Amino acid sequence: MITYLQVENLSKSFGDNVLFENITFSVMKDQKTALIAKNGAGKSTLLNIIGRKESADSGNVVFRNGISVGYLTQDPVLDDNLTVREQIFSVSNRLAQIVSEYEAAMASGNEEQIARTQAMMDSSNAWDYESDMKQILGKLRIHDLDQKIGTLSGGQKKRIALADVLIEHPDFLILDEPTNHLDTDMTEWLEKYLHDTRTTLLMVTHDRYFLDNVCDFIIEIDDNVIYNYTGNYSYYLRKRDERLQNMSAAIDKANNLLRKEQDWISRMPKARGGKAKYRIDNFYKLKEFASKRIENKKVEIATGAAHRLGNKVLEIKNLCKSFGDRKLIDGFTYSFQKTDKIGICGHNGCGKSTLLNIIMGRLAPDSGTAEFGETVFPGYYEQGGISYKEDQRVIDIIKDIAEVVILGDGRKLSASQFLEYFLFPPKMHYAPLAKLSGGERRRLYLMTVLMRNPNFLILDEPTNDLDIITLNVLEDYLNAYAGCLIVVSHDRYFLDKVAESLFVFEGDGKIRNFPGNYTVYLTTKEDEKQAEREAASLRKAEAAPKTDNRNGEKRKKNFTYKLNLEYQALEKEIAELEAEKADIEEKLSGGTQDMDEITKLSTRINEILSALDEKEMRWLELEEIKESDNN
Repeated sequence: MITYLQVENLSKSFGDNVLFENITFSVMKDQKTALIAKNGAGKSTLLNIIGRKESADSGNVVFRNGISVGYLTQDPVLDDNLTVREQIFSVSNRLAQIVSEYEAAMASGNEEQIARTQAMMDSSNAWDYESDMKQILGKLRIHDLDQKIGTLSGGQKKRIALADVLIEHPDFLILDEPTNHLDTDMTEWLEKYLHDTRTTLLMVTHDRYFLDNVCDFIIEIDDNVIYNYTGNYSYYLRKRDERLQNMSAAIDKANNLLRKEQDWISRMPKARGGKAKYRIDNFYKLKEFASKRIENKKVEIATGAAHRLGNKVLEIKNLCKSFGDRKLIDGFTYSFQKTDKIGICGHNGCGKSTLLNIIMGRLAPDSGTAEFGETVFPGYYEQGGISYKEDQRVIDIIKDIAEVVILGDGRKLSASQFLEYFLFPPKMHYAPLAKLSGGERRRLYLMTVLMRNPNFLILDEPTNDLDIITLNVLEDYLNAYAGCLIVVSHDRYFLDKVAESLFVFEGDGKIRNFPGNYTVYLTTKEDEKQAEREAASLRKAEAAPKTDNRNGEKRKKNFTYKLNLEYQALEKEIAELEAEKADIEEKLSGGTQDMDEITKLSTRINEILSALDEKEMRWLELEEIKESDNN
């Protein structure tokens, strides 16, 4: 096999904190490799060193000569002064430059310039590149290419950086948490895209389905030792358990042998020490190995007994909520039971958080009711995260809630002990919140919610920034949780593990109550789509144009130069309308507009929907002519 990346004896420290030391591994051509390590082991730092963003203390990183490398960092830095178009076409790629010139010509309407750039597109076979680029931008919902980078949210910037690196089609792709800020549909598309591409991949992600379906090789860094696994994430989990069991058995065996050797060495006459030196040397090696401890410590969540739930938990009746003419919730009714564990899924901005805020009384519905029973004690983990002051100390945040925490087994822990229970070492207890990483903030916030022992738990995107170890334990906790649970998440693995039924936001205010987990829902949805496709195919066959009686063939219309110009113009117009529609929907879902502005936006979105229907219908007609002409 051809080696694309060789990492040799790499070390990196920050003061006394050793991230990794003398690690060595390689990535082969066409491998889809995931890097797995405990929180704080320096995964992102390692990727930054490999991607030439940081320097190592020692060691070498060597790529195969002549290959191109693309790198998506966890928090990409883009030029705020550029437009999205300028960012996308800023790559030093000849095809990208040709497509950029063609796009500019189409925008100008100059027929001479269009003809010249079309000829360049033809001669360089850039049409496939342009088509792939448009697919990537469309799937990541990047429509307004003239928007300034500086006006975008962090999530939008991450998606643009992801599109940027994918469009380059590098030989070697490095991705750090690529699914952050992607909803389920985007994640599923990216998963398939990476699975099908021949690009060699090195990736860090906490999305376990993504790992399972994309990667065929796992590199684990544990206690500064590299372990390689040829297989996906499920295979890695099995083999890692085997490795830890074998290591534990070997240590037990060494301890048994050590007791015998200890007895021998204590009885051995000193005068015979030289003759048995080899056995003495082996004794000390054995002692060192027997003293090893398998570090498999994890967060253990076992809070006290939740408040007792009565017969009435939460009653939602005919709930409606709109912003202008845009319906988010339309006549939703549901009666919660004591042990319901419900997952909520749907596109970004479809109204999931709106529903939670109505349930918690933070937002008034247009009509309908949402009423808790008298015995309900809710806990709400919000998507926005922790909202304490940046200079407030970690231990004070816990003490403000309780000086003593009672666990499920009856143990009482002080605030300091409780922090250690959640893997916050003593040196971090008096650190200000500003010093915590994203994952540590999320874990601290989770502590503040769970330690209140709610009997109705509402979690809005709890998996963001949590490492795999913490996610596994949170899933175990929620599976054993005796109260009622609502969880919003884009993490498909997490939803499958904790949700027994779903509220699916399907658009136009419709919320589908689905009795099953997320995988079952996907299977059902695909079956429904297949049935729709078959029905549409039947309707199309019945409505097919009659053949010309003289030759028995359909009349064929050529895809002329003029039709091609109309086709290209329609693509641009549709993209602009989609971008404007997405912008208006985001403003409406924010709930910060006054009534006059809401009315204006609602009127405009209706105009856009009407225009989109008309233009998309014409685009489909032209697409059929184009395909027919190509055949």
